[in-house]
Amino acid sequence: MRVRLTPRSGRDAVEGVEATAEGPALKVRVRAVPEKGEANAALAATLARWLDVPKSTVEVAAGSKSRCKTLFIAGQGAELCRRIAARLADDGQC
Repeated sequence: MRVRLTPRSGRDAVEGVEATAEGPALKVRVRAVPEKGEANAALAATLARWLDVPKSTVEVAAGSKSRCKTLFIAGQGAELCRRIAARLADDGQC
């Protein structure tokens, strides 16, 4: 999953989908600073909470020092896609 992370935000939240140079990405904001992996850890925790999956199933696969990241989420792909679509629809993003 492609994500665009904004650290040092006022809150931890998933805010829909945003266009990036690599294609559409989930827009996520976290309060953590981008030092010593804190923002990446906050991203994993925020996304896990948003998808209602264990934190241990979410990891940064690429882009650990970039705002645009690729995440790996362990689990059933179809179920995860359904949850993402449902959450985006609930938030008025779809």
